[in-house]
Amino acid sequence: MKVTVHRKAHFNAAHRLYRKDWSFEKNDAVFGLCNNPNFHGHNYELIASVTGDIDPETGYVIDVKILKDIIKSEVEDAFDHKNLNVEVPEFQDLNPTAENIAVVIYNKIKAKLDSKFHLEITLYETPRNFVTYSGD
Repeated sequence: MKVTVHRKAHFNAAHRLYRKDWSFEKNDAVFGLCNNPNFHGHNYELIASVTGDIDPETGYVIDVKILKDIIKSEVEDAFDHKNLNVEVPEFQDLNPTAENIAVVIYNKIKAKLDSKFHLEITLYETPRNFVTYSGD
């Protein structure tokens, strides 16, 4: 019997969408206001969803405190109040789009989870713009 456990988290971060190998004009045409050389920020909302079998001993799929601690160390501590382009190593050569941020978060959390679990990441960049990644 598969059940999915969800944990919500939040972080604030700045970024700039651009490619180093493109001219400012081309970046501006593709990324518009998100290409601001002075960066801009978002209040990101994260939902980490872990699917697995219910453990007959505990009644849990996963202890939510374990998931909470992984999210805190791998995402909140690493990204909160940071400039993603400048301060987060994963984005030194990776454009920090919502799509790429979701994949990076997935990889960081997945590496800390037991391989028996299926993970899905939903990342809200704004209340109306969000992405989902599940490694499939």
